[in-house]
Amino acid sequence: MDNSSGPKKIGNWTVTVDRNLCIGAASCVAVAPKTFALDNEAKAIILPSAPEELPDTIMDSAKACPVAAIIIHDETGKQIFP
Repeated sequence: MDNSSGPKKIGNWTVTVDRNLCIGAASCVAVAPKTFALDNEAKAIILPSAPEELPDTIMDSAKACPVAAIIIHDETGKQIFP
């Protein structure tokens, strides 16, 4: 199975894109282009360059998602967004 939508460890966080929720709005790509891209199904995927992005930018991109399809957990496994 392709895990390009996560969960992926980025810094202290684990980031997952819920492909069932994702509608391909690409707001995450606009906010965090080093972290997210859309695949051939117009679903967000997490890029290998994600660790280059600032955590605040990744959080902002998750908040920009109109359907809250980006789920972020902290290092303890606690969900911090949404």
